[in-house]
Amino acid sequence: MDIKKEIINLGKKMVNQGLVASTWGNISVKMNTESIYITPSGMEYDSLEPEDIVLVDTKGSIINGKRKPSSELPMHLEIYKAREDIKAIVHTHSLYASAYAVSRKPIPPIIEDMAQVIGGPVEVAQYALPGTNQLAQNAIKALGNKGAVLLANHGVVGVGYNLIEAYKACLLVEKTAHIGIAAEALGQTYILSQEEVNWMRKAYLTVYGQD
Repeated sequence: MDIKKEIINLGKKMVNQGLVASTWGNISVKMNTESIYITPSGMEYDSLEPEDIVLVDTKGSIINGKRKPSSELPMHLEIYKAREDIKAIVHTHSLYASAYAVSRKPIPPIIEDMAQVIGGPVEVAQYALPGTNQLAQNAIKALGNKGAVLLANHGVVGVGYNLIEAYKACLLVEKTAHIGIAAEALGQTYILSQEEVNWMRKAYLTVYGQD
């Protein structure tokens, strides 16, 4: 499938699953060392056509497309610069993860699948206004070498070596946040040790799934 159609289909799925509302959130895919596809600013996902997806260079200049790219383009560009292993970024505003972001509390590794994909707790980036370079730098610092980060009072950024992996990170962050809040209501939450997380992360990257 054409990558632009994949981005659009994923955006629609994000809306249907409640990970974003209306026009918020954004998606990008790094095509090569010089170009990135990203969703347009302020457009409903259900209305998007392939020509609405914008191709930009590493400085944010439009290579192809008539739409204005997402206002979070600076964050996407800076994350790609900081992490050469990342080929896709998905930004969501999901309910339970956003509750952690508002509380400015990291989401601990309490579930194995999250530990495998994220590689540790989902840290909270220090607050900065949306669309700013400061937000981008704060996100990079809190993300480290892991698969997701929370943006304070904002939402979730999932990253991966392809679009599905970045989306999976967002799904698992939201699932874990939901479980974490429920577990706290029950009165006890057991957190996986860093040694256990490291073992599962390594296994996920090296032996899990098909060759």
